[in-house]
Amino acid sequence: MVSAGAPGTAAAPPRARWRVSPVVAVLWALGMLVVVAWAAPFVWMVSTSLKQPGDIMTPTIEWLPRRVTSENYAKVFAQPVLRWLVNSLIVATTATALSLISGAMAGYAFARLQFPGRGVLFFLVLATLMIPSEMTIVPLFIGFLRADLVNNYAAFILPSVASVFSVYLFRQFFLSLPRELEDAARVDGAGRFRTFFSIALPLARPAVIAAAILLFTTNWNAFLWPLLVAFTEEMKTLPVGMATFAPGVGGQTQLQSFGPAMAAMTILTIPSLLVFLVLQRYFIEGVISVGIKG
Repeated sequence: MVSAGAPGTAAAPPRARWRVSPVVAVLWALGMLVVVAWAAPFVWMVSTSLKQPGDIMTPTIEWLPRRVTSENYAKVFAQPVLRWLVNSLIVATTATALSLISGAMAGYAFARLQFPGRGVLFFLVLATLMIPSEMTIVPLFIGFLRADLVNNYAAFILPSVASVFSVYLFRQFFLSLPRELEDAARVDGAGRFRTFFSIALPLARPAVIAAAILLFTTNWNAFLWPLLVAFTEEMKTLPVGMATFAPGVGGQTQLQSFGPAMAAMTILTIPSLLVFLVLQRYFIEGVISVGIKG
């Protein structure tokens, strides 16, 4: 056997040491603290939903249930939860799709078309973000009530179609998109609509995914407006229906209500959380690609 120091043998390369600067270590520590602070309420919610009433209000903190039970979820599903879930899926999916289409077209127009007052109009569109929704919800509800557009899917979907955030996001993305591809399409005889749907919109996939996640989450968690326009039990969305499980006031009533309330919130949280986890890589790419170009 040839020794390690014998002539003709190659010396093993020195092992690279993994060094972390103090700044990076501090950033990692802060990041882990943020992760723990974010995950702790979610873990507590899921754990409480699996506890029996006597194990919820304890002198010491118990992160894991001593006795796992499904009674809380059985109480929740005794209500028409599946109907509420279908309503929320229809409303959130349709509203998100329409908001993406309208936002992409409006954002493309603000980024590419030259028309009088474009800057002023875009400023007015952004200015609507400063108007609290509480100021517009009463006249909006009166208008829908007079138009007989309540207690149906149109009442849930129409107010969220025109999303200012979607318009802004797509405008910023299209401003950073090179014009050469669109110019080449126009040279080949493509019109403005064909250029948008064949060239610009496919290239905007990162922005589409980023906007879709944020819009879907917003529409999924909407509460006040669906509460006003849903007059029957069958037309409730999931957030409105799950609000019936909120803990009541009083010792025994409140104690018995915590488990079903946490089970209801767990069911409400899972869909939007799954959407984000599945598309998180594309979401980060979309946010980075949009940038701050204005």
